[in-house]
Amino acid sequence: MTRQVRRLAGFTLLLFGALFVNLNVVQLLKAEELANHPANRRLLIEEYQIDRGPIIVADEAVATSEPTEGDLKYRRRYEPATLYAHLMGYYSVVYGRDGLERTMNEALTGTPTEALAENLSQLLGAGDRKGNRLRLTLLPAAQQTAVEALGDRAGAIIALDPRSGAVLAHASNPTYDPNRLSSHDPGDIRAYWEQLQQDPAQPLADRAIERRYNPGSTMKLIVAAAALERGFGRETTFPDEGSYQPPQTDHRIGNYGGGTCTGGGTITLEQALIVSCNTVFARLGVELGDDALIQQSERFGFNRQPPYALPVAESSIPKELDPPTTAQAAIGGFEVQATAMQMAMVAGAITNQGVLMKPYVVAEVLDPSGRRVRGPDSGPWVQGSFTAQAVSRQTADTLRQLMIGVVEGGTGRRAQVDGAVVGGKTGTADPGSGSPHAWFVGFVSTPDEAGSPVPRAAIAVALPDAGEGATGGVDAAPIAQAVLSAIAGAS
Repeated sequence: MTRQVRRLAGFTLLLFGALFVNLNVVQLLKAEELANHPANRRLLIEEYQIDRGPIIVADEAVATSEPTEGDLKYRRRYEPATLYAHLMGYYSVVYGRDGLERTMNEALTGTPTEALAENLSQLLGAGDRKGNRLRLTLLPAAQQTAVEALGDRAGAIIALDPRSGAVLAHASNPTYDPNRLSSHDPGDIRAYWEQLQQDPAQPLADRAIERRYNPGSTMKLIVAAAALERGFGRETTFPDEGSYQPPQTDHRIGNYGGGTCTGGGTITLEQALIVSCNTVFARLGVELGDDALIQQSERFGFNRQPPYALPVAESSIPKELDPPTTAQAAIGGFEVQATAMQMAMVAGAITNQGVLMKPYVVAEVLDPSGRRVRGPDSGPWVQGSFTAQAVSRQTADTLRQLMIGVVEGGTGRRAQVDGAVVGGKTGTADPGSGSPHAWFVGFVSTPDEAGSPVPRAAIAVALPDAGEGATGGVDAAPIAQAVLSAIAGAS
């Protein structure tokens, strides 16, 4: 009997010990994670007592808090409802928060999240507390045009100021109405959420930063950069052949539409970029070697998560390639994957003398009295040993001239803007299933008062599964043209 009592006592002590350890894990190690979790509804409900700060675009509040008569003191309102949906996110009492509502929650509530987690009792007496305001970098004309230009098509557009990294347009389609997720009617919220979840078009996905696609021939900008950095010139010639067979494979790579690119013989690097010649760039990729291709891609930010106010998927190129896959990677195929944000940054670096800038969309945070709390998280993208100089200034200038040639007389002619200088590169990627992805990556410059060209925007347009026969030049370039026209007109 005594032995059984001892065993029971020991087992009970063991259970208390396990409970003690678990409590400490929760208190000491997981407290911050649990407090910051978007689904932490208790914290959310307490936050609804705060007059959450507005989000402002060009002096207009596009996300505001309006008082209610219910237990939840304020309700979030978005106007226009869908224009900024993926960027703003939603503020839902059922499904938590997303977008800037999530990542900038600390600023919008006016209180450090850590303090909220540590002292909820403080919140109970915080009914009159007002949050801070966010002022964004977006240009309304560019955003409106981007959304209208996409129309009913699935796709993404990022436009940014290449000199600063300020995001001018951030559009993704299909979209959704964040007001319906931010109502105080749980039944309606859940019904709408279920509708969005069941929609095969996946309207909640932000295709500008969350989704990655084969970049197709826009990858040739990176290959050309690697070549120029290693002594090749715009006049370097290559065989103009109907197909190219990389080493170690019997698979041949052909050009779009078949045949040669300029009639056979030889073709310069400049001509090859202007007409987007697959055989030249597949050959060039193999000649440069996989290390050069990977290194140059990484200098533009691949295999690394770009810093931004929202999480951006990491664009990627495999760390190891053999000659056949190097040839495919050089024309934006195989396992090379890029976001629209990443390719806009590539165009931005080329336009900005080779310097890769951090993209940012929050221009400043202001307290309720209008005092500036903090400015933008901007500047060259430097991270540990990673430097912002993606290519030399000379290489960037050459690439910029080559891109102008693409729009003036090559595959990007549909991106031309009256009164402005536009450069670009089209891309049409075969994903292996479904229809092609259509891309346009480029920039626009307009003259200043002295007549000198000033870069106004870098842009990436991505149209995944764009339809049978779709191409970057026909389908994506006109969309870029519309957005770049709006930006040039506003400059």
